[in-house]
Amino acid sequence: MTDERSAYDEKLESILRTAAQIFAEKGYHQASIRDIARATGVSLSGLYYYFNSKEELLFLIQDHAFGTLIANLDQLLASETQPLRRLRILMENHLRYFIANKFEMKVLSHEAEALTGDFRRRVNAKKRRLTEIAMEILSELRPAGDVDPRVATFAMFGMMNWLYNWHRPERDVPLDKIVDDMYRIFVEGYLPAGAVVPAGATDATPGDTAPSIWRTPGADEQP
Repeated sequence: MTDERSAYDEKLESILRTAAQIFAEKGYHQASIRDIARATGVSLSGLYYYFNSKEELLFLIQDHAFGTLIANLDQLLASETQPLRRLRILMENHLRYFIANKFEMKVLSHEAEALTGDFRRRVNAKKRRLTEIAMEILSELRPAGDVDPRVATFAMFGMMNWLYNWHRPERDVPLDKIVDDMYRIFVEGYLPAGAVVPAGATDATPGDTAPSIWRTPGADEQP
C-alpha cells in the first residue's frame, strides 16, 4: 500500500510540475487539459484519475507549492529562536524554493484570482499562515511599532516574489549571493553603513493629493 501511494504521489507531482509549466507559458485560461495530456503523455481519462477539473488541477499546484514551502519553513524554524536568524531562514527558504520552481512561482503570482469557492479558501489559508509567520518575526525585530508590520511583510514578499520575472541563471549572481543581497537590503537598507543622508532627502513629496492620470498638462507643465 505504501509503494502504491508513493507511486501515485510521484506521478501526481510530475503532472503538477508539467501543468505548472504549461499554465505559466500559456496562462491558465488559455491552456487546456489536452495540452497537459500531450505534455505528460497521460491520456485524458488518466489525468482525471488525479483530478476532476482544470480548476482542481490549478488548486493542487498552488496548494502543493504553498504546503511544501510552509512545511520546509516550519522545520527550519523549529530550533531557531533568534529573530534575525529566523528572518534570514524565511527569506532563504522562500528564494531557494521559488528559484527551483519558477513555473509554480509564476502561476502563484498570476493565477491567484482564478480559484473559487473552497479551493480559494484553502489556498488563502496557507497564504495567511505564511504571512503570519513573517509578521510575527518582523514584529519581534521592531516591537516599537514605528513601522507597520503588514507594510514590511508585503514589501519583503513583493521584493522576493518578483524574482521569477527577472532572474536569469546564466547572467545573474549565484543564488547564495541573491539571498545575501536581498536579506541585507531589507534588513540594513541599501546605503552603506555610515552613509550621510542629505537633509530633506527623506521628506515627503510636496502636495497631499495624487495627480490624476486624466489631467492635461498646462502650458507651463511638462507631460
